[in-house]
Amino acid sequence: MGGYLDNSGRDDVLSGGVRMVPVETVLGTYKVWTKRVGNDPDTKLLLLHGGPGATHEYFEAADSYLPSANVEYYYYDQLGSAYSDQPEEPDLWELARFVEEVEQVRVALGLDLNNFYLLGHSWGGILAIEYALRYGSNLKGLVISNMMASVRAYNHYAEEILMPRMDQEALAEIKALEAAGDTENPRYVELMMQNHYVHHVLRMPIENWPDPVNRAFAHINQEIYVSMQGPSELGISKNAKLAEWDRFDDLDSIRVPTLVIGASHDTMDPNHMAQMAERLPTGHYLHCPSGSHLAMYDDQKTYFAGLVDFLRGSEAKR
Repeated sequence: MGGYLDNSGRDDVLSGGVRMVPVETVLGTYKVWTKRVGNDPDTKLLLLHGGPGATHEYFEAADSYLPSANVEYYYYDQLGSAYSDQPEEPDLWELARFVEEVEQVRVALGLDLNNFYLLGHSWGGILAIEYALRYGSNLKGLVISNMMASVRAYNHYAEEILMPRMDQEALAEIKALEAAGDTENPRYVELMMQNHYVHHVLRMPIENWPDPVNRAFAHINQEIYVSMQGPSELGISKNAKLAEWDRFDDLDSIRVPTLVIGASHDTMDPNHMAQMAERLPTGHYLHCPSGSHLAMYDDQKTYFAGLVDFLRGSEAKR
């Protein structure tokens, strides 16, 4: 259990813009970690990290771009992630519950339709889409970063496009280790790093990966990750909780201005993400030609320039 569990429901305000926000669940009240950076009454951006079960840490690239653009933004570790409470309660790792958690965080932080932008990256993109479908009236704008709107389409892209391009002997060994349930084996990690991660997750030599990325990877809550996504990075497993998730046909119900960010070398299909932007009533697509899944690092200027342009342009239209 994390160190901040407090059933009083009190909102702890700590130093440096950090607040521990109480989140009510059917199993009790827990605390989640948030941190505000900047001050802009019109543009408040809440960041939803990936995983599931990763941390806000890899978003720290924003510190080099958003403050100078006068964007107020909020780091946030979802329940179960490293800076927040980590209850050992598998029933809490459900998409619908995470949506309600985001809504409680929004209320606690005082975000509303006049200023509230939501950015979800990877798994956070799934969460952001679900939030927009349920609570879109609270949003000023939405950003879906490096996430497709269909698990079926994501798995198809992995199987038909990404895997055939891999070294086939390495892929066979990866598949054998997955079939044996041995994904914690250092050999599995080595194979994935050499044959997948440095090509499609972050296109840098592994020894040059930035510290925020390494910290986020080191802090992943594997129980959440495996139950919702499955043990493999090559698609979502058929017995995982997100296996049947598909919201592509529902995107036209999201009426707020929405930016979809994709990248040429992503684990996600950039063509699908461009189609998402076309289906959204007020959708825009930002393509990162040099980027991969963590395009905020390997195509950083494109990513943040496009994000800031969207935030400012969306603000001007309202």
